[in-house]
Amino acid sequence: MPSAPSVLIDLDGTLVDSQPGIIASCEATLRALGHSGEAPDIQRFIGPPLEEMITALLQARGDDRVVEGVAAYRSYYGETGLYGATPYPGIPEALRTIARTDARLFVATSKRQDFARRILDNLKLADVFVDIYGSIPGGALDQKPELLAHIVAEQRLDPARAVMVGDRRYDIAGARANNMRALGVLWGYGARAELEDAGADGLVKRPGDLAEAALAMVKG
Repeated sequence: MPSAPSVLIDLDGTLVDSQPGIIASCEATLRALGHSGEAPDIQRFIGPPLEEMITALLQARGDDRVVEGVAAYRSYYGETGLYGATPYPGIPEALRTIARTDARLFVATSKRQDFARRILDNLKLADVFVDIYGSIPGGALDQKPELLAHIVAEQRLDPARAVMVGDRRYDIAGARANNMRALGVLWGYGARAELEDAGADGLVKRPGDLAEAALAMVKG
């Protein structure tokens, strides 16, 4: 029997707008490390592993305490920041449309897995996914290629019948490394050029078109 089609979806910038909570958490991190002032524009750093964002945040202040910064960020984000995430208009409907088919839905995010679960539970969206995957303590699954490889192995997915959906080049690179198709979304934190240059197989402009575009890639 052929494997069921699978749709793997990023979280930040794809399903939810998490920028307000992330900015608040960055500013709390700066305060915890003794810095004043607001966080700079961090939109381009949303999507990669957290360490990259904290490194950039602290480098602007000549501070190399990345480990301490990551710990401070996660402390604030886990208590407060994650509740600032809101789904993009049309996303809940798109997810439920996909879930009504034979396609299997998974979250694949660089965010900590426990944070991703709490966000989706809070938004009443966790139930549409077969499982929710993210980074874990120790850093083994921080990078998208390794995370997707882990999902493929654990869920016994057929990469030829799977698509990775995301808003950043990291999502596209992860799909490419695992022989999946890649669908870029244009309402998130990555630009069209970034997704095209990374080799996305297709782009979708509106959340309302997500279900049709994703299902076409795994069933076409």
